Amino acid sequence: MTAEPEDVLWSAVAEPSRRRILDLLITGGEVSASGLATQVPFSRQAVSKHLAVLEQAGLVTRHKQGKQVLYRVRPDRLDHATRAMADLAARWDRRLVAIKQLAETAHARTTIRSTPRSGDDPDD
Repeated sequence: MTAEPEDVLWSAVAEPSRRRILDLLITGGEVSASGLATQVPFSRQAVSKHLAVLEQAGLVTRHKQGKQVLYRVRPDRLDHATRAMADLAARWDRRLVAIKQLAETAHARTTIRSTPRSGDDPDD
């Protein structure tokens, strides 16, 4: 079974360590895995594995410069990811508003049913 491109993207950005690496690449431009490893609390091997996942998701590219492999963010893919996340957030906002309206309507119906009507008071 092959993962959908969007699933690969969501999986890549779901991991906090990968988001940290993305942040470092965004602010630092091109950086090697060794350079990134000096800025995070995990090993260079872990950085390399996270970079491979980010590359597979299309969020970073790499190229060789001399003996170093440098990584950089793909702005187009990151922009796509940002728009996809904003769209998802908007859809969830609409769902939550609908759920809130349903809950308020149900609560109002329950309140109306449980409110005594005049003439129903046994003390009358």
